[in-house]
Amino acid sequence: MGNLSSRFNQYRIMWVIVFFDLPTQTKTDTRNYRKFVKQLEEDGFTRFQWSIFMRHCPSMENAQVHIKRTKKNLPPKGHVCILHLTDKQFGMMEVYLSQQKEALPETHQQLELF
Repeated sequence: MGNLSSRFNQYRIMWVIVFFDLPTQTKTDTRNYRKFVKQLEEDGFTRFQWSIFMRHCPSMENAQVHIKRTKKNLPPKGHVCILHLTDKQFGMMEVYLSQQKEALPETHQQLELF
C-alpha cells in the first residue's frame, strides 16, 4: 500500500515554475522587476536560475492558489510564463552545470496528520 501511495503522491504533488523576462531600462522598470521577484520570494518561490523561480506545492489546489497570486502580482511590462508540473514530471528533469549532471532541488517533506 505504501508504494501505491508514493506513486499517487508523485502525480498529486505539484511544482509551479515561473519564467520571466522583464525590462530594466528605466528606474520604474527596475523597481517593478525587484517588486515582482520579492513577491515571488515572499510567496515561497526559490530562484532556480536568474529569471526562473519554482515552488513545491502539496496539491493542485495549493498550486492554483500560488498561480493566482502570481497572476495578481504580474508587472505592467515584460514576458512572464507560469508552468505547473507534477512531481513525477519534475523528477524527470535533467540539470547540468559545466557538463556535469547536478542533483534536482530538494523536495519538501509533507507532514501527514491522521
